[in-house]
Amino acid sequence: MATEVLKQMVLAMGQKARAASRSLAKVSTTVKNEALRAMAAGLLEHAEDILEANRRDCAAAREKGLSAAMVDRLTLNQQRLKAMADGILEIATLHDPVGEVPKMWRRPNGLLIGKVRVPLGVIGVIYESRPNVTADTAALCLKSGNAVILRGGSEAFHSNRAITRILSDAASGQGIPAGALQLVETTDRDAVHELLQMDRHLDVIIPRGGPDLISLVTEHSRVPIIKHDKGLCHTYVDAHADLEMALRVCTNAKIQRPGVCNAMETLLVHQSVASYFLPQLSEIFSPAGVEIRGCPRTQAILPGARAAQDQDWDEEYLDLILAVKVVDNIEEALAHIERHGSGLAEAIITSDYANSRRFLDEVDAAAVFVNASTRFTDGNQFGLGAEMGISTQKLHVRGPMGLEDLTCTKYIIQGSGQIRE
Repeated sequence: MATEVLKQMVLAMGQKARAASRSLAKVSTTVKNEALRAMAAGLLEHAEDILEANRRDCAAAREKGLSAAMVDRLTLNQQRLKAMADGILEIATLHDPVGEVPKMWRRPNGLLIGKVRVPLGVIGVIYESRPNVTADTAALCLKSGNAVILRGGSEAFHSNRAITRILSDAASGQGIPAGALQLVETTDRDAVHELLQMDRHLDVIIPRGGPDLISLVTEHSRVPIIKHDKGLCHTYVDAHADLEMALRVCTNAKIQRPGVCNAMETLLVHQSVASYFLPQLSEIFSPAGVEIRGCPRTQAILPGARAAQDQDWDEEYLDLILAVKVVDNIEEALAHIERHGSGLAEAIITSDYANSRRFLDEVDAAAVFVNASTRFTDGNQFGLGAEMGISTQKLHVRGPMGLEDLTCTKYIIQGSGQIRE
């Protein structure tokens, strides 16, 4: 697509979204919920259209040689499509934060000052692979009163286009303003650069994807960013761990769905339990196809493990590969996580209260678990409904982003003629 044509196309989308956002901010909760229910019904009613589009994307992904884990992230089926619809329906049941007044107070001069929750405005979301993000994002933005411009990855282009058109038609049929939900319908990478320059029309950009995408957005955006960065999640099996529990948790954290950001990528094991625990774990992981890359002490216990290289401790595999390190104590585990963690989610398996409290207090991450899988790092699992992403930064939100995180506040002041002296 010619550069000027592309620029005008994206600009028109931004202008349309800005106009829609002003109207959407005033739409009642009842209308928004009816629209969400219609969107969920539309997904199921047009399931075969979506699945056909998805089959095209998956076939192209395999031809390009994408990994099995990446193809899994991309793949839709009846079960996943129903889960998408159910996620939208759940958002319809959630409390609408727009218009909520979390705080109000009166000053000595009689001014009544309050803070009220309002939508952010127009949100741009740039993401890769998973087409369910399209439905989750559309629903969350609508319920929180925000217009949204979506730019999905080229590998899911046909799936995203089918989903967006179905959702947009359903929402418009219930009174949601045109332009509230748009997809950049081109795989031209220059479209991303155009979005990043639209600070007059977009209030925030949320990138969801690999390090190359995050780096691109961070370096070139004129629009404020909320990053969904990589998930390099650790599980530390303490000296005082219930090892049967540790086996269950580690198996879930690594194997249940390895191609997602909250899967375990590095396992740290206390030296006092390593010689018993690691062979037990290998008996489960080896048949499941997990490749272990271990430190020298891990290799001494598991001779079949590959030698871990320095880069393995910083690698988000998104695959059936696990880095394993035997540590002397909790201090070494904490130091390793501090040096290599991405700040998304970390877990400790222990029955020692002091160690669990220390882990919770000292680990700097969006979600810190005691005796549970990092796979729970998810807006739905936290009871927030679907999520916009999992922010690994600290402004203005951290962790799974739910409805409230898609609003900000403004001050409302009521007076009776007061003037400042």
